[in-house]
Amino acid sequence: MAESNILLTRVDNRLIHGQVTTQWNTTLGANVVAVANDEVAVNSMRQNIMRMAAPSGVELRFYSIDGAAKALAAPQADERVFLIVKDPQDALALVKAGVPIEKLNIGNMHMASGKRQVSSSVAVDDTDVATFKELQDAGVELEIRRLPSTPVEDLDKLFA
Repeated sequence: MAESNILLTRVDNRLIHGQVTTQWNTTLGANVVAVANDEVAVNSMRQNIMRMAAPSGVELRFYSIDGAAKALAAPQADERVFLIVKDPQDALALVKAGVPIEKLNIGNMHMASGKRQVSSSVAVDDTDVATFKELQDAGVELEIRRLPSTPVEDLDKLFA
């Protein structure tokens, strides 16, 4: 199997927005920002909104989960990919499809009905927690971190 060209995978329910593109992408040095989500893959209006927030000089790609699995299975040597998913379930689907995700940044999961706040920017329900445990069991390193300039938060609070 070819070496992975995925610099970081991030869970962010807003996907691409100024914070992601200006701070994370600058820190990572990615030349490709890939969004993997079945709904966004077929929603040109959401894609166009995200294109406005994308940094110049970076290629933006939108994939379904299956499409991302196929595209990321055969990395191009010159591609440095910042992969963004909407939720942990999308990340797990990619891992199960063979995408080599080594580290998952948990950055932004908004509060919603049935969820509990575990950090300033992360709210989870029991399904999310079970998915994160499954990702860990698959060997994926998890980190709660909003921005590259902020400290990594205690992962224990995710499972409390």
